[in-house]
Amino acid sequence: MLVTIIVFLLVLSLIVFVHEIGHFYTAIKLGIGVEEFGFGFPPRMFGIKRKGILYSINWIPLGGFVKIKGEDGNNSDDDSFANQAVWKRAIVLFAGVFMNWVLAFVLLTVGYFVGLPAVLEGDIPAGAIVSDEKVQIMEVYPGSVADDVGLETGDIVLSVDNQDFNDNLVLQKYLQDNRESEINFKVKRGKEEQDYIVKAEEIPDLEDEKLLGVGLVKSGIVSYPWYRAPIEGFKTVVNITYLILMAFVGLIANLIRGSGGADISGPIGVAVFAGRALDMGWIYLLQFTALISVNLAVINILPFPALDGGRILFLIIEKIRRKPNNQKIEAIVHNVGFSLLMLLIVLITYKDIVRYGGGVISKISSLF
Repeated sequence: MLVTIIVFLLVLSLIVFVHEIGHFYTAIKLGIGVEEFGFGFPPRMFGIKRKGILYSINWIPLGGFVKIKGEDGNNSDDDSFANQAVWKRAIVLFAGVFMNWVLAFVLLTVGYFVGLPAVLEGDIPAGAIVSDEKVQIMEVYPGSVADDVGLETGDIVLSVDNQDFNDNLVLQKYLQDNRESEINFKVKRGKEEQDYIVKAEEIPDLEDEKLLGVGLVKSGIVSYPWYRAPIEGFKTVVNITYLILMAFVGLIANLIRGSGGADISGPIGVAVFAGRALDMGWIYLLQFTALISVNLAVINILPFPALDGGRILFLIIEKIRRKPNNQKIEAIVHNVGFSLLMLLIVLITYKDIVRYGGGVISKISSLF
């Protein structure tokens, strides 16, 4: 559990730190004053001042922060953030989001060069090198017999009834043909191998026929030559961004229709998945980090108060009005937005605790 927490902190710190580097670098290049660039969050451990900028190391190891001069609108100096042209301020705000996309691109480029896990469906792209083909559990339906016995998403199917299967379609047909019998699943989870005895049952509110409740895919390690890896990395960043945006659209549509929300994870959920990715191997952790980095980029660019996208929205309003916004009103809106975000995080964290059980909390508590 301690390793999982450390890995989670390292992943989150890297993603947030890179985000803040974007704000810091563009502010310096555009001639905007920077008062402090901190690694971690206060209270401060120590700091060194160079060329008017305080570089600090702080006690809470969660990424970092940049304190830009006049960001709150209360400074009238020429190099104050509030006194810069709208386009300059927009670039500084957008730079953090952009750097999260860059981080994901770099990680995926490296990943595609050495080999990344991928679902093998349809034709394999030209130039791709595929190895370590296997069948994995893609989904476990809640309330199904597979869920009850403890099968999990990501489990690698080593054998079924002592038979090897390298194709998910062949295995699916075998399971369907033997749904009246008990079936022995031998799976690999991380470094451990486990056996599960399951027998198909009817799943309430799903279908009348008997099912195990697992979705299976064929997966493998896909790599590309050095000159193709950046292209595939860029394409993957674009595809992930699109899928996340569509997920947000679906979430909003569900909320409007009153048909429920989506399966969202908070800090505890992310920590759990980081631990699982580490158990599966460092390349899975690299892929997971890239995914979280794109998630942070998309979330931050949303036009919601307190986020970078919300601040950019206020800049657009200022440009349309052709005069500065009321700083007090803007500050109130951002503070309310921040409070709502914190409330949402608390609710999602509670949901994570319910989902993953009190065992997670007890394991964390045992470390102190």
